[in-house]
Amino acid sequence: MRIDRPALGAPCWVEISTTDPEGSKAFYRETFGWRTEVDPNPEAGGYTLMMLGTDPVAGLGPVQRAGQPTSWTISFAVDDADAAATAVRGAGGRLVTEPADVLDLGRFSVAADPSGAVFALWQARGFTGTPLIDEPGALGWVELATRDTAGAKEFYPRVFGWSVTVGEMYTQWGLPGREFGGMADMADQFPADVGPYWMPYFAVADVDTTTERAAVLGATIALPPTDVPDGPRLAVLHDPQGAIFGIHVAGGGSGQ
Repeated sequence: MRIDRPALGAPCWVEISTTDPEGSKAFYRETFGWRTEVDPNPEAGGYTLMMLGTDPVAGLGPVQRAGQPTSWTISFAVDDADAAATAVRGAGGRLVTEPADVLDLGRFSVAADPSGAVFALWQARGFTGTPLIDEPGALGWVELATRDTAGAKEFYPRVFGWSVTVGEMYTQWGLPGREFGGMADMADQFPADVGPYWMPYFAVADVDTTTERAAVLGATIALPPTDVPDGPRLAVLHDPQGAIFGIHVAGGGSGQ
C-alpha cells in the first residue's frame, strides 16, 4: 500500500530554489500543466505556489546565495520542528537552517543527514502541504541517492520512525504498511564529485510523452523512459536550470 495523502513522517511538500524563477515557472507550467500564484506578502520574497487546478503541489523561489545551484528540496511532515531538529542532531545529522516560523503557515528547518543529503522539516500550522499525492502532475515518490546506505537505514528511522523494506534491487521507506519513497546506492554509478541527494518523482499519465515534451522545453534526459522490474515506467531528467527530478506513471512508486 502506498501513501496517497500527507501524513506525519511522510513527504508533504516539495519546492525548487532556482537561479531563473521565470524560466523555471515556464518549464514546469508546460511540462506538468502547473499554474503559478505569487505570494503578495512582501515577507514572502516572491515565493510562488505551483498549482494544479485549485490545489498547491509545489513551491518555487529564488536561490538564497551566490553560486547556489537550482535544486529541489523535499519537506517531511513533523509534529514539532524543534524536536525533530534535535533528533536530526542526535542521530548524527546537522541543521542547515535552525527552525523558524514561516508567517502563520508553519515552522520550517532545513537539515542534512550524516552523508550530506539535504531535506526539510515542516511543522504545519496554516499550511499542511500538498493535498495531492501520486496524482498526475503531483508529487508521487521520493528517493535518496547515497553512498552510505547502511547509515541512512539507521538515521532516517531514528529521526522519523520510518519502516525500511529491503528488496533484492531496492530499499523502500515508509510508515507501517505504507511506502512513499526509496533509496538508491550511488556506489560507482555516479562521479565522485556528485554528493548524496534527495530527488522528487512526479506522477504523470504518460512517461514517454512527458519526457519528450520536457526535452523539447530544454530538459536533459538522465535516464530515458524505463520499465522497472516489478515496478512502474519512469524517467529521470534535469530541468533547463539543472535541477534533477524523476517522473513515473501515476499509481506506482519508483521502486514498486
